[in-house]
Amino acid sequence: MELETKVKEALDKIRPSLQNDGGDIDFVKMEGKTVYVSLRGACAGCAMAAMTLKGGVERMLKVSVDPDIVVENLAFAE
Repeated sequence: MELETKVKEALDKIRPSLQNDGGDIDFVKMEGKTVYVSLRGACAGCAMAAMTLKGGVERMLKVSVDPDIVVENLAFAE
């Protein structure tokens, strides 16, 4: 299975947790092993967004997809 497909499937598993808190995450693009996402809703304005991104989303992708993946928030969007 293609790496990008695995990443999208993993993000789909994370999404309900973010939606429960009033937020969401969108896959924007992938360049090499860097995944660019956009946090939306409550996640976009949350003071803990960076922690959620690195400690939650990136950690989960490293474990379930590839240990070399890096996640970057491309833009905060409503």
